[in-house]
Amino acid sequence: MFIVYFISVTTVGTLVTDWTNDVFAGQWLQGGAEKLLDKIGCAPWLEGLIVDGIIGGVGAVLGFVPQILILFIFLAFLEGCGYMARVAFVMDRIFRKFGLSGKSFIPMLIGTGCGVPGIMASRTIENERDRRMTIMTTTFIPCGAKLPIIAMIAGAFFGKAWWVAPSAYFVGVAAIIVSGIILKKTKIFAGDPAPFVMELPAYHMPTVGSILRSMWERGWSFIKKAGTIILLSSVVLWFLQGYGFTDGKFGAADLNDSLLASFGRLFAWLFAPLGWGDWKFAVGAVTGLIAKENVVATFGILISGIEEAAEDDPTLLADLGTLIAPLAAYSFLIFNLLCAPCFAAMGAIKREMNNGKWTAFAIGYQCLFAYAVSLIVYQIGSAFTGNLNVIGLVVALILLAFMIYMLVRPYKESDRLGKNVKV
Repeated sequence: MFIVYFISVTTVGTLVTDWTNDVFAGQWLQGGAEKLLDKIGCAPWLEGLIVDGIIGGVGAVLGFVPQILILFIFLAFLEGCGYMARVAFVMDRIFRKFGLSGKSFIPMLIGTGCGVPGIMASRTIENERDRRMTIMTTTFIPCGAKLPIIAMIAGAFFGKAWWVAPSAYFVGVAAIIVSGIILKKTKIFAGDPAPFVMELPAYHMPTVGSILRSMWERGWSFIKKAGTIILLSSVVLWFLQGYGFTDGKFGAADLNDSLLASFGRLFAWLFAPLGWGDWKFAVGAVTGLIAKENVVATFGILISGIEEAAEDDPTLLADLGTLIAPLAAYSFLIFNLLCAPCFAAMGAIKREMNNGKWTAFAIGYQCLFAYAVSLIVYQIGSAFTGNLNVIGLVVALILLAFMIYMLVRPYKESDRLGKNVKV
């Protein structure tokens, strides 16, 4: 039963989502609006704002709705028939060893298809600390949108080696385990383990009405709350990507001359210790916040001048493979796997956290953790490849020692359940 559920959410939901993005949002909404605005003689900048910014942002929300609705249909069925309680009970003993609840297994498994429904599935966890920790770590698992990045890095730098994709999932699982143990030993997550109390009802067939009602309530909640964040973020990044200074004048510009490119050049130095200080890689990481698959399209435009580039495009792979070393490319891959997810997933985090400070803390932790792991991998790896940087190696060893210390340090539980520090 669970296999059918997983395949339905990750495969069927993805197919429906792709159709929605390509046909409904792309051809019908954006295409129809573009033709209408052309007929009435709308200004180019306003047409771009409406078609690419606003409708594009709405399309991003609509694109996730089918997968989310499929998720909630099966989630309601599994909850109603009594299966979900048994999965959580079986996995609880394993997950407790690194600070999570057995109920965290479901969101993380769903997250391999898409982080948005994975995050939203965490609402089945009653304990607030366990639920927040699950939300913070679920997106470490590579979702479907990250697969094009994995394929591109494997093709450009590692000769399409078979081990690159499995290693990405291994890194995600290791990040969840390490983060769970470390976070559980901090003040904001410290506390006596919440007792696992769950009724194991007899298997029974839930009613169709209860399933549809649960699906609609949860789906509509996502559209209202997460949609506003996605829309605003898409409009801002549309502006940054489409406008800049050309010949001393501000206006519409290519991506190379855009405000986003200028911004990328300003902070690209931050990623130099990770091995990819080129501004093109910094911009690629930023555009990945809209949708992770945007990294491939961004590299296609900036590096090879290809519109709508695919992750296996020979020209893109050849050009990309000459810019940085394979170790730096793997560091770039790790950072994009572990850093803050796309805006849709951030909107889901905001919806589930229901707290601005907790949302900022979750996203900040993901970015800092991704930066630290990428730095450790690149700097220690460089010491073995003949590209030693003494200062970088020392910093990497300090970070690694701190992580090891947090992993082996004994728990300091609070005196009572629920005693924690609010962020």
